[in-house]
Amino acid sequence: MSNIRIHLINPSNFSFGVAVITPRWLYVLAAATPRSWGDPHIVDETLEVLDPATISAGDIVGISIHTGNALRGYEIGRIARARGAWVVFGGIHATLFPDEVLERGGAHAVVKGDGDVVWQHVVEDCAAGKPAQIYEGGRVSGDQFFRARWDLLPKGRYMWASVQTVRGCPKHCSFCSVWRTDGQEPRPRTVDAVVREVVELRRAGFRFIALADDNFYPVTLGDLAAARRKSDQSRFNELQAMREERFELMKQLALMPDDLVFFTQITMEAAEDPTFLDAMRAARIKGALVGIESVTAEGLKDVYKGFNLSGEELAARLRAFKRAGVHVLGSFIFGLPSDRAETFDATLALAQQADITFAQFVLLTPFPGTLDYDKWARENESTAMRVDDVPVTRHWLIPESRRPKLCIAHPTLSEQEIRARTQYVWDQFYSLRAVWARSRVVNSLKSRMAFVLVSKLYRQMYANTGITSDSARVNRSTRWARWLGTVARRLFVAAPMPHLAMPAMAASEKG
Repeated sequence: MSNIRIHLINPSNFSFGVAVITPRWLYVLAAATPRSWGDPHIVDETLEVLDPATISAGDIVGISIHTGNALRGYEIGRIARARGAWVVFGGIHATLFPDEVLERGGAHAVVKGDGDVVWQHVVEDCAAGKPAQIYEGGRVSGDQFFRARWDLLPKGRYMWASVQTVRGCPKHCSFCSVWRTDGQEPRPRTVDAVVREVVELRRAGFRFIALADDNFYPVTLGDLAAARRKSDQSRFNELQAMREERFELMKQLALMPDDLVFFTQITMEAAEDPTFLDAMRAARIKGALVGIESVTAEGLKDVYKGFNLSGEELAARLRAFKRAGVHVLGSFIFGLPSDRAETFDATLALAQQADITFAQFVLLTPFPGTLDYDKWARENESTAMRVDDVPVTRHWLIPESRRPKLCIAHPTLSEQEIRARTQYVWDQFYSLRAVWARSRVVNSLKSRMAFVLVSKLYRQMYANTGITSDSARVNRSTRWARWLGTVARRLFVAAPMPHLAMPAMAASEKG
């Protein structure tokens, strides 16, 4: 047993030397690995590329993939298998396409669903030389989530840590797969488990922490009102308990050191809930990714997101976050069927008018597991364009340099026009002048410099590499992001607090 080494690998086509947020799954599976096997060898390719020589015959290699990094994951899997290792895949893409993974990734086994509980059995079966082809991890309850092995983190490589408080999202957006893979029933962790992990991370010197949830606001006021109207109050009581648990968590976070800053992901409806926003402010949840998607009513219908607003109502809703001290990272989609040439300028104007702090502008991509993908693939499977004999309906199998940036033909705009206009919006929103103006949200010169560096880093990591087809520009962006990341990380470091205790309220409840 001692001669077998377990490897956990996060594939990436781009290595930046530093990364913004810790890839949580690596350290959760490390925690799920029985200590009798020793500490896993962890490789995050967003930092550095895997060295195949570290893998030996008989080792066990766990690889988690999403659609964007599946092709690189398959390459790593074949390399590991050729070196005589047992190869196991997991993650959202493996859950959706287990047969593809077995065929193309050199996999001996595929884990579908959550890996927290089943991983131990996978390791034992591989070590015995008899892994099953498919393991059903299912959707484990919140009290079964593993606390990550943050003691295995490499020093000085990540700006932000990550903690998960809930899995699942009750929404049903057409472009999102989360509600279909993680479920629409939220599965929250216990408050105590979350707080203990936050304490551990602050002890280690992290003061910026992402609450890496599918939806931190799983119960809206509308949900409660609808449940209250029913004769059977059991659902209302269940939702009310979940809401109260959210408030208890934020109350505990508010008792943590004042220098801690949290970031999360929520839906727009939270702006209508001032009590919740007040609790976020007290807990120092100072930023949130909000899926705005489109600034037009027609665009929102395209993505089944009618619960969002558009126009001036949308701007007012977004400003409500800012007034509550929550800075919005607004996410917009370009290439929707209803988009027109003027949509791009209107989106940029709305982002500026609503005073959002950060923004991302992504191209419409039909990802597996989504309603959009199902419809598109069903209608185009037999007639789709092929690149290197791969149909565009399997776009993730096309080499990165040849992969179309837009897979769905637009009714009125060309691919070149959509890409050029999208790049223009990125360039305008993240111009040095615009970023410096937005940096007024923080006070000190050091904080403003950090704001500028992070803004530029975010743009380099997520704009050019996702839009341009010019390989030289992609390489320049990667090198520039690598330098920016090294500098920016220093602005986020904090002195470790090794003696930090649990908040008094949480500790007393634990007894």
